[in-house]
Amino acid sequence: MTQLRFEQVSLQATVGNAQILQDLSFSIAAGEFVGLVGPSGAGKTSLLRLINRLSDPSQGCIYFAGQDLRQLPVVPLRRQIVLLAQEPKLLDMTVEAALQYPLQLRNVERSQAESHIQTWLERLQIPQSWLPRTELALSVGQRQRVALARALLLEPQVLLLDEPTSALDAGNGTRLMELLKSLAEEKQVTILMANHQLNLLQNTCSRVLYLQQGRLVQDLPQGSIDWTQLHQAILQTEQQEAQAWQTEP
Repeated sequence: MTQLRFEQVSLQATVGNAQILQDLSFSIAAGEFVGLVGPSGAGKTSLLRLINRLSDPSQGCIYFAGQDLRQLPVVPLRRQIVLLAQEPKLLDMTVEAALQYPLQLRNVERSQAESHIQTWLERLQIPQSWLPRTELALSVGQRQRVALARALLLEPQVLLLDEPTSALDAGNGTRLMELLKSLAEEKQVTILMANHQLNLLQNTCSRVLYLQQGRLVQDLPQGSIDWTQLHQAILQTEQQEAQAWQTEP
């Protein structure tokens, strides 16, 4: 079943009228784990923000379960489609309060909430000693894990992840990817992840969307991907764009 569908979606900057995304069309099925890759500045974060309705397309339509996103109320939508930013914030709460907050909004009973929180603390290997800490006492990688636990507590239908492994060591990054893969397979959670670390996507995602200068240049199923070639293409594009920027008058 198709869960997300882009139809000729474009996004224009509010200042300067630059095209950020151009004429994107693709579909993602329920329970699919899709990697979103491309050079820096390709539009990956902007694409994720569109799905969460932090911005709306300049042209085209995005559909969630067959409905135009713009016709859906924002608050209920964001309970079903959760975006985890690259550098998440805990809103000056302790870890414990940050995890309890979304369940309090849903009026989940305290005993059930505590059990649910404990499950995700264990699955994400978050120690009890973190619970009284605020974000200032956590590293970026630690905040990423806490923010992911908070997102998963909401039991979203769609999980949007922006470089969630950027501040994790290799072991924690691999474990996180394995957890997300099982979540997609067992719970049919649809996952769209922007990630520069192609080695982590290699054994987890079912396909890859490759963006370049705001355009979808390739939609690659897992079995057809030459990961070495893809990595080299991204590096080459970044180098060319850096050189062009340096030579601009």
